[in-house]
Amino acid sequence: MAKLKRLIWLRQLFLWLLGFLLIISLGWLPNQAQEAATTLRVATEPTFPPFEMKAESGEGLTGFDVDLMRAIGKEAGLNIQFISLPFDGIIPALQSQTVDAAISGMTITAERAQTVDFSRPYFKAGLAIAVRENEEEIQSFEDLANQKIAVQIGTTGARETAKIPGVEISTFDSASLALQELVNGKVNAVVNDAPVTLYAIKQANLRGIKIVGELVTEEYYGIAFPKNSPNVAKINTALATLLENGTYDSIYQTWFAGEAPELPAAIAETEAETSSPLELGRLFSNLLLGAVVTLMLTAVSVFFGSVVGILIAIALISPYSPLRWLCRAYVEFFRGTPLLVQIFMIYFGLPALLQELGINFSFERFPAAVTALSLNLGAYLAEIIRGGIQSIEQGQWEASESLGMGSVQTMRYVIFPQALRRILPPLSNEFITLLKDTSLVAIIGFEELFRQGQLIVATTYRAFEVYAAVALVYLLLTSLAAASFRWLENYLNPLSKKNKVKV
Repeated sequence: MAKLKRLIWLRQLFLWLLGFLLIISLGWLPNQAQEAATTLRVATEPTFPPFEMKAESGEGLTGFDVDLMRAIGKEAGLNIQFISLPFDGIIPALQSQTVDAAISGMTITAERAQTVDFSRPYFKAGLAIAVRENEEEIQSFEDLANQKIAVQIGTTGARETAKIPGVEISTFDSASLALQELVNGKVNAVVNDAPVTLYAIKQANLRGIKIVGELVTEEYYGIAFPKNSPNVAKINTALATLLENGTYDSIYQTWFAGEAPELPAAIAETEAETSSPLELGRLFSNLLLGAVVTLMLTAVSVFFGSVVGILIAIALISPYSPLRWLCRAYVEFFRGTPLLVQIFMIYFGLPALLQELGINFSFERFPAAVTALSLNLGAYLAEIIRGGIQSIEQGQWEASESLGMGSVQTMRYVIFPQALRRILPPLSNEFITLLKDTSLVAIIGFEELFRQGQLIVATTYRAFEVYAAVALVYLLLTSLAAASFRWLENYLNPLSKKNKVKV
């Protein structure tokens, strides 16, 4: 009886708690809905100083665009929530309405206006040419013909540079990487927004870089919105108020010297260039070219990575302790650090370090990509191969020695063939992973499959269709690789061969 009363009491307590939580939630949800209604999710790329960048404290963002957007939000009664995105991903995010707006030094162009809406202009800028200080041949935009030029993907600088005859373009995800490419001597010039380039030269300790000629273009930045966004009018009204009451001038002079230029209420948009079916076909044919480059990069990296992996694996089971410790340190470093960081260290960091030491050294993109991928793959293969070799019973070694075979012969004819069959499944996983990891070298401007997809999106703004096509090509390549390994595994299986023998 007492137990029944206790259960009834616990049930009543549970119902009271449930009712209390329901009351609390009913009072909380309207507040949440109201807060969500007044929050504006704003995309920005935090590697575009002085417009947007990480604060010195490491927490939050700072910059001209950030200060201006916060002032606009305060004036319009909106809570601004910044979301960091790569520049070439901002317009796709607006199209999918993942974000409500974007402020990232985005130039108002007719092509972009076909897919997003813009506010009134909030900044007047233009493109500038940056070269090394000892460069004398390049003095104007016309001098860039037949030169190597670095640009940021998806920008007006990339678009204008593509019009230059005979130019060799290297595209990067941020302006800072493009300028680092110039510092390392890989390109002859960088075409980028003038304020960003001047700020980088002055503040980022980019020694040996200068600006030449006059501004290539005159352009205006705008705040971008999804098509037919109700926030455009609200933001335009708030921006007009800031321009009138002097708040805009105060923010401008915080980040730039001189008086703020006059800004028009609107700019005349030129007619957008539409892509013909023939042009779209040419762009998508670049995916096939990117697939060929991906396969070539994978094949070369697999070859060198396998050589490194076998050598390291043998060293890991050798009787020499210093050699084992050294190889163990190599394996732990390349397995314990991200591949993306290794690519940056090899392509950007190593040449910069050696040049500071007075050694004129630079890496081309293909050798740098192969080096990073091979060293990373070698570390994983070394552990797989070592485990496979040590899985073979000790009696096999002893039997080989009794037959008069040396250690090299035993490894070649007895141990390694058996170990190879055991390690084929994990080897296939590593090779398929490498095939997909080649997409990471796009960060250094290497135009493999994924980078070709990015370049198409930057031109057509058709993110879903293009990336779906890229995913299908990767799926085709990985499926072929998996089928090849399954065939090889079956071919090397002695039991499957025995079943095929006719009695």
